[in-house]
Amino acid sequence: MRRILLKLSGEALAGDRKTGFDEETVREVALQVKQLVDDGIQMGIVIGGGNFWRGRTSGNIDRTKADQIGMLATIMNCIYVSEIFRSVGMQTDILTPFECGSFTKLFSKDRANKYFERGHVVFFAGGTGHPYFSTDTGVVLRAVEVEADVILLAKAVDGVYDDDPNRNPNARKYAEVTIDEVIARNLQVVDMTASILARDNRMPMWVFGLNEKDSIVNTLKGKFNGTKVLV
Repeated sequence: MRRILLKLSGEALAGDRKTGFDEETVREVALQVKQLVDDGIQMGIVIGGGNFWRGRTSGNIDRTKADQIGMLATIMNCIYVSEIFRSVGMQTDILTPFECGSFTKLFSKDRANKYFERGHVVFFAGGTGHPYFSTDTGVVLRAVEVEADVILLAKAVDGVYDDDPNRNPNARKYAEVTIDEVIARNLQVVDMTASILARDNRMPMWVFGLNEKDSIVNTLKGKFNGTKVLV
């Protein structure tokens, strides 16, 4: 594969802390991504904001404002993770769908392609730039725009199940599942808007557990232990 978008959950990057960052976890991600970049794979990163803010749980704040806070949380995450990536020897750039002064650069496909061709890791922060759209939708949108080969979804759960494995010990894990089945059964790989966007643009998604050792590298080197969402 030539170009990949990796989606990291904010909660996963917080480790056992639940909020903020666990630097050891982030550094482990960085070292894995560096292996792939050194092998010539172009890497884009989208990070959720759940380690700082989950706007939908706050009923006392206007939804638009809550989502704007969430967008800013993703930018904080990308700035932090980008610096850890730089500390292990990678070049990085952060693109946002709206101006953030000198913190980031404004997203365009041409700009992203320029950075990819230079071997930089490109962080897509700020979601879609609009309320009512999650970072799930943001990662599928960016993957489609920059013509990625696949989206890697690194989650706290190690794949897609037919029920919540935290509540049901008999939940069955899929090795492969179609995007049509994901939508029909509401399997919540990503939210419904993102699922439909992936289906309509034939964008495959591979779901796996971030906490498994070397899971990102193994996913691309024939040791995949998650679920492939086929289109």
